[in-house]
Amino acid sequence: RAGLKSHDKALYIKSGWIRDPYISVGPEKKYYYLTGTQPREGDPREVKNPYNIGLGDKSIVGHQVRLWRSSDLIQWESLGPIFSVDDTMKAKSGKKIAKRLIWAPEVHWLADKGCWAMVHCPKRHSSLALTTGAELRGPWTHPMAGNMGQRHDPSIFTDDDGKRYLLWDNTFIAPLNDSLTSYTAEPVRIDPAGSRPGPDGKPISHIGHEGATMIKVGGKYVHLGTAWSTDQGRKGSYNLYYCVADTITGPYGPRKFAGRFLGHGTPFIDMNGEWWCTAFFNGNVPPESRDGIVSRNIGDNARTINEQGVTIVPLDVRVLDDGEVYIRAKDPAYANPGPDEVQQFGQKKR
Repeated sequence: RAGLKSHDKALYIKSGWIRDPYISVGPEKKYYYLTGTQPREGDPREVKNPYNIGLGDKSIVGHQVRLWRSSDLIQWESLGPIFSVDDTMKAKSGKKIAKRLIWAPEVHWLADKGCWAMVHCPKRHSSLALTTGAELRGPWTHPMAGNMGQRHDPSIFTDDDGKRYLLWDNTFIAPLNDSLTSYTAEPVRIDPAGSRPGPDGKPISHIGHEGATMIKVGGKYVHLGTAWSTDQGRKGSYNLYYCVADTITGPYGPRKFAGRFLGHGTPFIDMNGEWWCTAFFNGNVPPESRDGIVSRNIGDNARTINEQGVTIVPLDVRVLDDGEVYIRAKDPAYANPGPDEVQQFGQKKR
C-alpha cells in the first residue's frame, strides 16, 4: 500500500503465469478487473514450469479467458473462466478451430450500453464479444457476426464523443458504428513520423510489431505499441513506445520511448488518479537481476527483470509547457532505454 501511495517504484502485485496483463476499473468504481493470456484453469504446468515462454508446441497458453478482481490492486479474487474458444463466433458457426488458444484478451466497460466488451486473438478466431448486462460473464453476443475480420491483438478505443474504434496489428485502425455491428470506414495505417534502420539495413516505419493500444492525454491521441529493443524477434528487452497526434488517424509525431520491459503493458489510471502500466515476464531465460540493469546490454537473448506474474510500474503522464505529451516509466530500472536499444531517442527522462 505504501508503494501505491508513493507511486515511484514498480510493484509486484500478483503471482501466476500470465502474459499481456490487462487491468481496467469496473463501472461501480469499486473493483479492478484483470485478465490476460493465461493457462487453462488448474493446469499443473503453471506451478511446475513457471517460466514457460508461452510459444510453440510446449506452450502453456490455454483456451480460456480467466478473470480476477481486486478492490486494492493487492488482494486478487478469481472469478474463474468467463469465456473460452467455444464461445467464439467461429466456434458458434460450427467451424473447427485447430489451435484452441486465447491470446491477449481485453475487457472494456461500455457505459452507454451498460455492458462489457471483450476482444482477443489469435486472429484466426479473434472476437469482439459483448455481455448481456453489467456482469462480466456470459452469455456472450457477437455484434459483428462474421464481419470483424482476422485481427491480431485487437483493442478498443472510445473517444471523448463516444465514438469507438478498433485497433489491431501494428497498427491499423477503423471506426465502428454505434451498434458495433460494422466498420464505418476502411481501415487505415497509423505510424509514427520518420523511420529507424532495421537489422537488415532497411528502414522501419511502424511503431512496433504487436500490442497496439490508444489513450488520450491533454486532448491528443497517444498511440502505443510494442517492440523488442533490438528490432529483432526475441532479442533484448520487450519495450513500450508511443507517438502523438492531434487527430486519431494522424499524422503522428516521432516514435518515443515510454518504458523498458513494458511491452504489451496496459496503461491505466487507478482509483486515486495515478497512471500505471502493467508488465510481465517475457524472456527466454529466468528473470535478470535489477542490479546494474540500467547499463547492462541484454541484446543477445530475450531477457527481462519482470518476475512471472503481474507487475505494475508507475508512469509519469503529463503535458509539458510546450504542449508536448510526455510519458515515461518512473522506476529507474524501467525509465530509460538500455544499451541494447537500437533507436537513438532524443528525449530524456524529465
